[in-house]
Amino acid sequence: MKVIKKNFVILIFVIIFSSCKVLSPSEMLQTSREYPISTFEQSKIEYLLQPFDIISLRVNSNLGESFFVGSDQNNSSYQKNQQGFEFIIEHDGTIKLPMVGRLNISGKTVREAENFLENEFKNYIVNPYILLSVTNRKVLIYMNSGTSAHIVNLPSENFTLLEAIASVGGMSNISKAYKIKLIRGNVTNNPEIFTWNISTIEDLKQSNLYLENNDIIYIESKKQIVTKILKEIAPYLTLFTTALSIYGIFFK
Repeated sequence: MKVIKKNFVILIFVIIFSSCKVLSPSEMLQTSREYPISTFEQSKIEYLLQPFDIISLRVNSNLGESFFVGSDQNNSSYQKNQQGFEFIIEHDGTIKLPMVGRLNISGKTVREAENFLENEFKNYIVNPYILLSVTNRKVLIYMNSGTSAHIVNLPSENFTLLEAIASVGGMSNISKAYKIKLIRGNVTNNPEIFTWNISTIEDLKQSNLYLENNDIIYIESKKQIVTKILKEIAPYLTLFTTALSIYGIFFK
């Protein structure tokens, strides 16, 4: 019996002092101490359209007439054009549109693309008026040691970190408001990493950064070591108490 108790104690110590991968297997996006943390500077470059972007496009004349569908004001397609028809920019940077055919718009800002398309549509429409927006721009938010994840669409160019956090209902009671990581760029090729502290009003002054497409926000969480250790040893504790019960029944 003493051997069983000794082995059980050894097992508990192994679990307690084992790698954090055992206690926190869902932790993600960690970096070494040597990984450089970038100094954040607000981007002054407008978003550039790129392959696989989904764009919402409205084509009107300056007189308000809707196109792509004719001029029937009761037509359901007319109503759709008021919201915007969606098109995808293909892998080669081109987009296929009614009337004007296939055009290359990759690498242009939204304003440049609108002006470019207005110039193309003027061969078919008097005084065309184009409204274009990208509908699949997004950021990813991870929290609770990576067990909670959200995809947040970017509704505008000036969507901020605080707005993104608010849009998912805020942080949980184990989130570290003083340790927020933002990853920007290709995650497989030396992305930029920024860290933020929004726990005080003074730090909040630096937190209203504008987010960019495909940014990753990782909100670190409290380790909850005791809770996790208890969860890890619970099955062994049950097994141990069962063994003790059996021993008491048959060997007393």
